[in-house]
Amino acid sequence: MVSIRKQENYNELVYNPKLKEQARLNRKAGILGEVLLWQKLKNGKINNLDFDRQKIIGNYIVDFYCSEAKIVIEVDGSSHDSKQEYDENRDNYLQSLGLKVIHITDKDVKNKLNDVVAYLLNHPACSAGTPPKEGN
Repeated sequence: MVSIRKQENYNELVYNPKLKEQARLNRKAGILGEVLLWQKLKNGKINNLDFDRQKIIGNYIVDFYCSEAKIVIEVDGSSHDSKQEYDENRDNYLQSLGLKVIHITDKDVKNKLNDVVAYLLNHPACSAGTPPKEGN
């Protein structure tokens, strides 16, 4: 059973509507590491938490967002190598909103997906979800 989205948390973040098309394109792009991780995050598979993919927060598009636990998960690939300052500014902004930012390397997602899932299942930030009902 997937947790019910808490609308008050979901809609409380400011976002730049000009980024809607880019977020849609990002979802369609099908970056392998993100697609693999999405298969493990969607439908409450991580501690029954409800994640969104390519969520706009402020002037940023984050890879995955859970409003209930206020978590952002970023899959960092080689494109992040030259964007340390951008990533730092984004993380500072997200953290100023009370969000927890978890970085996972694209390489780990592709090569150690089970370890990544175990890491998230046991991560303190991801423990806010309600356990699934028995039999689900």
